[in-house]
Formats: sequence, structure tokens, C-alpha cells
Amino acid sequence: MKKIKSYYELAPLFLRVAIGIGFIVHGWAKISRGTDGFEKLLTLVGVPFAHLNAQFVPYLELLGGIAVLIGLCTRFISIPLLITMLVAMFTIHINYGFSSVNTIWLTEMGPKFGPPGYEINILYIAGLVSLILTGGGQYSVDNIISNSKKKLSN
Repeated sequence: MKKIKSYYELAPLFLRVAIGIGFIVHGWAKISRGTDGFEKLLTLVGVPFAHLNAQFVPYLELLGGIAVLIGLCTRFISIPLLITMLVAMFTIHINYGFSSVNTIWLTEMGPKFGPPGYEINILYIAGLVSLILTGGGQYSVDNIISNSKKKLSN
């Protein structure tokens, strides 16, 4: 393994881990519960082709999250993931304001939270744009493939 030349080489790795795990967890949650509830949500907020999207998006999130996490086709897979974040932001989260933590009231058991705003969407979008611009970085499958191709061509 190469010595780290610059801390900048680590930035895409940290983004990929956070973003990849986030998408994996959200995709798996939709798949493991069944996609019917997700389809109802998409229908209620007026997303076109709700049935098709309810079948496609959870697998995009799960498999795309895995790809981002390991740095495989990072630039390519970040684009449809970014689109899902934009759709979620403008169809659902925009209606609840900015904050991702909306405290509605306090009970004896603790706070009760309302629906999240679009703050998290913006963070995911910013991270995905960064990965589109930089790629997966030094510590990614993309980089391993690129280095292998360079060695084969020499």
C-alpha cells in the first residue's frame, strides 16, 4: 500500500463511507419492509410512475450505496443517486422546512420528532457532487482498476 502523499487523498474515502452506508441503510429498509409502503408514499406526493420507482429506487439505493462505499463506478452511480435526492427533497422534505430534526413536543419519555426537512438531502447532494467531480479517490476500486489498466498497457 502506498504512503499517503496528502490528506486530500482521504477526502473521497470519508465521503464514500458516509454516503455509501447511508444509501445502503435506506435502500435495505425499503426492501426489507416491502416496497408497498414506499409506493404509497410516492403516489401520495405525486411522483410519476410510482410503482416502477418503488421497485427501482430501493435497489438503486442499496446497490448504488455499495458501489459508492467501495468506490466502484463512483462518478457514474453518483448521478442517479443525486437525482433520487433531488426528487426526495422537492417532493417530500421541502414541505417540512430546512432542519432535519423537527422537534414537535416533549413528553415524559423524551422528545417527539416530526418529518425531516431537506437539510440531509442537501448534505447528500453536496457529497455526491463532490464525488462526481473527484471520482472515488486513491482508495477505491476505480483506482485499482485504473492502475491495473496502466500496468497492462505498459
